[in-house]
Amino acid sequence: MIDPFGRHITYLRVSVTDRCDFRCIYCMAEDMTFLPKSEVLSLEELDRLCSTFVGLGVKKLRITGGEPLVRKGIMTLFEKLGRHLETGALEELTLTTNGSQLAVHARSLVDFGVRRINVSMDSLDPDRFKALTRIGDLGKVLGGIDAALEAGLKIKINAVALKGVNDHEFDDLIRWCGEHGCDLTLIETMPLGDISGDRTDQYLPLSVVRSDLEKRWTLTDSTHRTGGPARYTKVEETGQYLGFITPLTHNFCESCNRVRVTCTGTLYMCLGQEDAADLRAPLRASDSDEALVAAIHEAIARKPKGHDFIIDRRNKQPALSRHMSVTGG
Repeated sequence: MIDPFGRHITYLRVSVTDRCDFRCIYCMAEDMTFLPKSEVLSLEELDRLCSTFVGLGVKKLRITGGEPLVRKGIMTLFEKLGRHLETGALEELTLTTNGSQLAVHARSLVDFGVRRINVSMDSLDPDRFKALTRIGDLGKVLGGIDAALEAGLKIKINAVALKGVNDHEFDDLIRWCGEHGCDLTLIETMPLGDISGDRTDQYLPLSVVRSDLEKRWTLTDSTHRTGGPARYTKVEETGQYLGFITPLTHNFCESCNRVRVTCTGTLYMCLGQEDAADLRAPLRASDSDEALVAAIHEAIARKPKGHDFIIDRRNKQPALSRHMSVTGG
């Protein structure tokens, strides 16, 4: 799959559910309305859809949500998709999780071929963590991370940088990640979804964050990449990588190799654009993949050059009304 700008599409992010056991303030509204089950692809349909993309050249597959591990029977999907790792058609099967269910599933993930995961954790302070997630239990997440490390999973911590909320914790996160052998990625808040609160108050440019961190840490630019948009530095004092995802201050569109599919089978060619393609209809219309493949190719041919993310300081509105949880980040 090659888009109009010559970029090879080799990375697919698939949301398996819009549901989550947290309600993070930058991701969801507190009173979310979730999709009826009839609109959500079955695990068998998700396997067929992912397998079709693998057949078209996807080499990295990331399972997301919502929170993917709250989906009933989700381990059967990982087990099925693991067959593409065994044949060599797929190079990496991974997921992004809030960590709440890791203690239960970490061993099975390893058994089915997952070697590396991302865990979203924006604070190491239990009270602040609960305020950010509204209902999350930091102790449960830390226990899940311990179980995942014990099972042999490599972990990268993702933290959204929120001005006046967790910006004083970045040193602690770097130190904690060094002690636990985890890499860390800081992410600028993205203008997606109608949430409570003002994103102009939350927005913190990571260029400012890096300049501040360099007063206390030795950050060496690195060519290390994990297939996503993060640009990495090496923290010389800990030996771990520190990544920066900067959709607003320094977008990463020129090298974008990613597309996203929601749990309803909607393909978004760009996280920051509304244009999308319905893959559920051709998926359910026939046992043949011919129409599905044609729909995918037609959509890739419309992949835009870049996103239109901007923090709207005049109207204080999100760039897109779609919540982050819909497309899985």
